[in-house]
Amino acid sequence: MKAVRLNEIGGPQNLRLETIPDLEPGAGEILVNVKRAAFNRRDVFITQGLYPGISLPRTLGSDGAGVVAGVGPGVAGPAVGTPVVIDPMLNWGNDPNLWDAKASSILGMPHDGTFAEYVVVPAQNVHPKPAHLSDDEAAALPLAGLTAYRALVTRGRITRDDVVLITGIGGGVQTFALLFAAYIGARTIVTSSSDAKLARAQAMGADVAINYATSEAWAKEARAAAGGGGPSLIIDSAGGDTFAQCLDIARPGARIVTYGGTSPKSNVRLFSIFWKHLDILGTSMGSPSDFAGMLALVADGKLTSAIDEVVPMADAAAAAERLNTSAQFGKVVLAID
Repeated sequence: MKAVRLNEIGGPQNLRLETIPDLEPGAGEILVNVKRAAFNRRDVFITQGLYPGISLPRTLGSDGAGVVAGVGPGVAGPAVGTPVVIDPMLNWGNDPNLWDAKASSILGMPHDGTFAEYVVVPAQNVHPKPAHLSDDEAAALPLAGLTAYRALVTRGRITRDDVVLITGIGGGVQTFALLFAAYIGARTIVTSSSDAKLARAQAMGADVAINYATSEAWAKEARAAAGGGGPSLIIDSAGGDTFAQCLDIARPGARIVTYGGTSPKSNVRLFSIFWKHLDILGTSMGSPSDFAGMLALVADGKLTSAIDEVVPMADAAAAAERLNTSAQFGKVVLAID
């Protein structure tokens, strides 16, 4: 079968389309014929050696949608031929509030992932595809949608009365955070340094869009736009000065959820945290119940995915480089053929 493989560290240009042996499902496993996969930032980080537990050579890819091609011993379903979407979070653990850091992992590293014609995954990680989603839209959903859902719903406890600030709109997780928050009925504020991304975000339902590169005081602008003393829920993955400013503009009693740190160092004012009784919440990926909750949110047919582009397997390296430069809006999808 064909697969996009990484054999050595050095950047997205090292992704190669290769032919590797076919797979067979073992006990408790399902073989999925992948129709579409999707990139995440972690795929780029892995090519650059910026991810723990790297084991090469490896087929990358956490997101995937396709059809069941085979089932191993002890598997009751879904049946062969069923259109499915894959939960990429493996072995979360028994506590829905916290993953098992020693046992859990993510499809695509250290396990072979979805950038291939076939992938083998535990049966419990395979779910019927929401009927209204195309293969492209379904493949874009899993990891970014799961992370956004847990950040907003499980950790952030979002309600329709919230004013949600989503910093750095454009990546997969943040675009899903916008889609989910708007669907729930919350007021949404987004930031970006790209007017084009802000315009697309507004077309997707953002109530306020602020260019932090051209605004003299984007944080004050966001606070004023939120009303009520500032945003009540903030979703951030940038860290650095952005995170520090989020603490300062959050309204009393607000929740600030972080799932990443592209700028890891942040000089925060502790005064903002204790004086305003802020909740600072960390999150990463999501539990099986989070994935089920996300699928239930999507199931009524009103939600879909933001797709940046769909590319063939032969162009995987160029697609990964697009993420590396943050040129995308939404998800870059890989057509498996």
